[in-house]
Amino acid sequence: MVDLDPAPSFASLIQRFFVDYLGKQRAVSPRTIAAYRDTFRLLLGFAEASIGKAPSAFALADLDAKLILGFLDHLEESRKNSVRSRNARPAALRSFLKYAAHYDLTALAGIERALAVPMKKFDRPLLGFLTRPEMQAILDAPDAATWAGQRDRVLFSVLYNTGARVSEAITLRVGDVVTDISPTVHLRGKGRKERSMPLWWPTATLIRDWKRQLPNLRDDSFLFPGRNGAALTRSTVTQRLALAVAAAANVHPKLADRSISPHTIRHTTAMHLLQSGVDIAVIALWLGHESTTTTHMYLEADLSMKERALGRLQPPETKAARYRPPDQHGRQRPHVTYRINRVET
Repeated sequence: MVDLDPAPSFASLIQRFFVDYLGKQRAVSPRTIAAYRDTFRLLLGFAEASIGKAPSAFALADLDAKLILGFLDHLEESRKNSVRSRNARPAALRSFLKYAAHYDLTALAGIERALAVPMKKFDRPLLGFLTRPEMQAILDAPDAATWAGQRDRVLFSVLYNTGARVSEAITLRVGDVVTDISPTVHLRGKGRKERSMPLWWPTATLIRDWKRQLPNLRDDSFLFPGRNGAALTRSTVTQRLALAVAAAANVHPKLADRSISPHTIRHTTAMHLLQSGVDIAVIALWLGHESTTTTHMYLEADLSMKERALGRLQPPETKAARYRPPDQHGRQRPHVTYRINRVET
């Protein structure tokens, strides 16, 4: 009789999943590991409150479809996450369950049911983007007389020029930017994909002047540091942009009623490229999209291009007709023209 190895505990599986599988075998980015870590931290907190299982007592069998569905509803209803944010969490759970299926065969049936939990459908709103005057007002809003204002002006200019994600911009190093003969910035995007983006000369001039303000001008220094020299965080960039938008609203009052994030600048870059006649495949390369399918959402958002296309199409010659209801026998009433004789008095 062959002795089977006992199934590993949940604690052992989760440790091996993060250290060996994600860290060594797949070598995923630190941001992905952090996102997966936050998902399990929220899940274990929910499990302790809902089924009374402390993280130290949690088992793989407890991670069933019912618990996952309850967890996702909790994110949406209690934590007020959007459906899009809710749908991002199961990626960590699916990856872990597929990994765990290789090491605990007794849990295969439960894992199969858990993996069958569907994504929740949601309405995709039209992309928000800024007009050219609005974007220019935001770029001019930071106070150039202050160190932080100079940094913000250069940062927002780089975001608009390159269409970079905020995570790509805040990790830029001094050595990633060339401002001489052919101004270029080297970005590191999702999946460790790298792309080089050309810079306008005004943007390159801003960066060149900004580099003189940096306390440590080394190639490995952050291009957009905080006061302590560390890289800016996403939340800090969002807060600084909110200040710029509030100042720009004095010129364009409609900005005060809109929700504008750093990603809005990325959408704005794509829309302005599209409106300038740049091919959709080039825009996909510009934004670092793996497929042009992702980029096609910008085509759906550009109402002005649709209006120009409609202007090239002549409307059909449709004659207006008056509706004549049928009589009591269902027959169409004949068209009768009534003439009113004017009576002279």
